[in-house]
Amino acid sequence: MADQHKSESNTSTLTAAAGASPTTPPEPPETPVDFVTPQLTLKSIGTGMIVGGLLSICNVYTGLKIGWGLNMSITGILLAFAFWYALSKITAGSVKNINKLENNVNQSAVSAAGAVSSAGLVSAIPALTMIEGTTWPWWQLFLWISVVCMVGISVAMGLRRQMIIRDKLPFPGGLSCAATLNEVYNTGSEALKRVGMLGVGALFGALFKLLEIFKLTKQAVFGLTMGPGNVPISTYSFGLDPTLVMVAVGGLVGFRVCWSLLLGAIVSWGIIGPRLVADGTTPESRRNIGEWLLWPGVTLMVVASLVAFAYSVPAIIRAFKGTGNADDPNAPKTDTGEVSRKWFFFSMGVALILAVILQTWFFNITWWAAIIAVLLSFGLAVVASRVSGETNVTPVGAMGKVTQLAFAAISPANPAANLMSASVTAGAASQCADLMHDLKTGYLLGNIARYQVVGQIAGSIVGAAVGSYFYLILIPDPKTMLGTAEWPAVAVIQWKAVAEVFKNGIDSLPAGAITAMIIAGVVGIILPTLEKLAPKAKQFIPSAAAVGLGFVISGSNSISMFLGGCIALVLTKLAPKWSDRFLVTICAGVIAGESLTGAGDALRLVYSGLANKPTP
Repeated sequence: MADQHKSESNTSTLTAAAGASPTTPPEPPETPVDFVTPQLTLKSIGTGMIVGGLLSICNVYTGLKIGWGLNMSITGILLAFAFWYALSKITAGSVKNINKLENNVNQSAVSAAGAVSSAGLVSAIPALTMIEGTTWPWWQLFLWISVVCMVGISVAMGLRRQMIIRDKLPFPGGLSCAATLNEVYNTGSEALKRVGMLGVGALFGALFKLLEIFKLTKQAVFGLTMGPGNVPISTYSFGLDPTLVMVAVGGLVGFRVCWSLLLGAIVSWGIIGPRLVADGTTPESRRNIGEWLLWPGVTLMVVASLVAFAYSVPAIIRAFKGTGNADDPNAPKTDTGEVSRKWFFFSMGVALILAVILQTWFFNITWWAAIIAVLLSFGLAVVASRVSGETNVTPVGAMGKVTQLAFAAISPANPAANLMSASVTAGAASQCADLMHDLKTGYLLGNIARYQVVGQIAGSIVGAAVGSYFYLILIPDPKTMLGTAEWPAVAVIQWKAVAEVFKNGIDSLPAGAITAMIIAGVVGIILPTLEKLAPKAKQFIPSAAAVGLGFVISGSNSISMFLGGCIALVLTKLAPKWSDRFLVTICAGVIAGESLTGAGDALRLVYSGLANKPTP
């Protein structure tokens, strides 16, 4: 298991990799810190910022499509190696290839840039726009996302010694990145083969997106009908998508998630949807049916996430137990490559002050509530890192929901406080856990940890800049564009729904929704409990988060992901070695190809609109 596949929609982190083996490699022997080999160089930082900036677009795009985003560490490793390897060959060695430790710094920057979507771009920020209609210019989004990321990075600085060196937590994503780096630099040809497969996937993803852009393809419904009046099944969101991105996502998340999604789609859109129309609860339209179904779907996802998180209580206790242990005062003082204690506390203070200032300035949150939000985020980032270190699952969304629930009591009926305080928590948890995985990689390779922190900061800044820009390009009008077939924006709808319940009260829900939510809540308790009690039977137990997601996204999305899961399952059985090497790399390539092509088309539309705008 390797890179984390962050899921804002199901409030967890699903394990997936951009080219890594599905099994966690054994931990190699400890490597002494290397103070000789170049690490923090213009090459490593520049590569990480450029690659990370591009890949941040992919996570904003997929986050608004499906609510999920990929950890881009291994993709960044492979792309950096391939570029500098090719350049060194072209220049006959006058330009050197990026070395292993430089690539680890590059990896830190890339993963940080890719993770900026978790700081609110695909959840809290558009949710608040949909509720209040407020929009923010690029510079405000850039500052906000950058500061939220800094909250998580500052926490991670102080956790490395305890969680990685003393507790020796596995951090499976970091282990896989270390194994990939060792493999790439031992056999460079393997890296080039993987990059080639990444390119093939990107080409196919881009091609199918171009066909959709130029209206050469459309959703296939095969002339089928269902429900009262035998209306086209597209009314109930069923069909076959014309692009490959959801098929690729299905190949990444595993077959259990995919069949659970299909189950959720059948129950919601196939059974409940026609009943809603038949008894007159909702008009016969895809949007109206979807607006009703999101309430039990969101309830199932949130309850299941919090119940699953509750089973991590032992890890939570361990997260704080001993975190403040002092070093042996009699031990010799040597440079371990870590950030000094002085800089750790300084960064925590700066992050706290800036986050409080921006909450009060941008969102009119009272100063004392803003302080509580940041302090709560500090603690929950520690929890998220501990859980991620033990399980490779970072409960990003669950951390955000904890803060939303807390602010329901602290500042009721205030959507801005509820959403933006939670976005601090979610973004901090994501960045903190990502950096801990990267620091684990560096620890195994002998990297200087403070150089990786510099890479993480640089990556988060460029990711915030590029991600915010393309968010505004892709979704110029969140209120009308999100929650549609084109942009399901599952995470946005989920965060918005929770905030609206706290703002308007339960009485504002549509008819019959409360009963459905109660049933969904019970199911959300039962399914994670069954997983805990019968772990060997887990593959046969529906994923509660995925079933809930099937209620919220369209049936066509669920069908595409199920198709991708089936293809991945067959390939894994028929060609296990090939699948270990290339399957997830190809899937990541398809997602990157469609994402970047979609972003390019959005730019084309914006600039063509400006060019055609009449001169006053």
